[in-house]
Amino acid sequence: MFDSLSDRLGGVFDRLRKRGALSEDDVGEAMREIRIALLEADVALPVVKSFVAKVKERAIGQEVIRSVTPGQMVVKIVHDQLVELLGGEHAGLNQGGPPTVVLMVGLQGSGKTTTSGKLALRYKEKDKKRVLLASLDVQRPAAQHQLEVLAGQAGVESVAIVPGEDPLAITRRALDQAKRNGFDVLILDTAGRLAIDEALMAELVQVRDLARPHETLLVADSLTGQDAVNVARHFADGVGVTGIVLTRMDGDARGGAALSMRSVTGQPIKFVGTSEKLSGLDAFHPERMANRILAMGDVVSFVEKATETVDQAEAEKLAKKMSKGRFTLEDMQSQLKQVGKMGGMGGILGMLPGVGKIKKQLAEANIDEQILVRQSAIIDSMTRHEKRNPDVIAASRKRRIAAGSGTSVQEVNKLLKQHRQMHDMMKKMKKAGGPKQFLGRHMPPGLMPPR
Repeated sequence: MFDSLSDRLGGVFDRLRKRGALSEDDVGEAMREIRIALLEADVALPVVKSFVAKVKERAIGQEVIRSVTPGQMVVKIVHDQLVELLGGEHAGLNQGGPPTVVLMVGLQGSGKTTTSGKLALRYKEKDKKRVLLASLDVQRPAAQHQLEVLAGQAGVESVAIVPGEDPLAITRRALDQAKRNGFDVLILDTAGRLAIDEALMAELVQVRDLARPHETLLVADSLTGQDAVNVARHFADGVGVTGIVLTRMDGDARGGAALSMRSVTGQPIKFVGTSEKLSGLDAFHPERMANRILAMGDVVSFVEKATETVDQAEAEKLAKKMSKGRFTLEDMQSQLKQVGKMGGMGGILGMLPGVGKIKKQLAEANIDEQILVRQSAIIDSMTRHEKRNPDVIAASRKRRIAAGSGTSVQEVNKLLKQHRQMHDMMKKMKKAGGPKQFLGRHMPPGLMPPR
């Protein structure tokens, strides 16, 4: 999402780093470029003015002039100011009850219903809470059935649909059911409109006053840019929100909504939607987002995602095989699936520091994200014996495997070659006495793994 902004800021910082001492004119020129970059990224004008003024005030101060690397110090100042602009620290969900009542508000099409399902799954899996979902959307056809389906996919309960019931009646029934049956969390998915109107706000105020939510989350589509900021202002003034969820953060919008929301509403961004999957809802961390905008990477999120997605039992099983120098195509397929769960190569690379510097080379390399899917399909087309003993695969079988997986014989050969190389490396590790000993012999001292 922030590719364009990252590129522009990166160019400004590169020029600053090349200079020794910085004059006030140098800082002024850099601030002008940063201002243009933020405006082009669709950041609200008042937010841009405030941001640039604060950065400039600090950048022409003594801490930069006395710094050994003035350019690097300006980068740090911009980073710190970005973190502050985005909210400073991660804001968790408000708790109360039981049940904790969460009111989901937003315009139609912002992803509110899907986000309700994602939030329910997050409460269930991360916080081990019993969750009840209720749809108050009697305006949009099939909206209540959509939430019912999402509840089933998330493995949580939903309030039964009663035809003709109005939002207030559904709210009363949902509150009663949540209290009587001991639910920890009640999520109320309200109706949206195509635009802000008095009827929408009046209905939301009535529901709010009845439910007395501990958390009112505004779901906003980040692809709508400045419109999303205006919507946030209206909801904050009309209903009062306690947090924001930005959806479609994996899209190609310019990112201005994310940088403006916090300032405009005075409320923190708590979550971002990163994919269409129910698991695609990530906690928003201002510092990590600032790191990604400035192409510093997001290693913490990378490690967290790896911890969440990697099957620990499978990892230990593979480690034992590696120590014995064994690595089958079944093991390779397991690794392919783990990479896919982490968002593919693009998702992984996007979190690593310094990748922004070689973005052009990566684009020219034309990394095919579907290759993981095709390689897994190739392995699926093999027999169990072939997966464990790939050397027995003859030319005629390669043709049948290619036909069965919808790929080519060349792709089958390439996969088998990759497996052979990985298998040979496992054998070398075994002979060396283990992975650490092997890496110790083949890596520079500065990159040695910790003992």
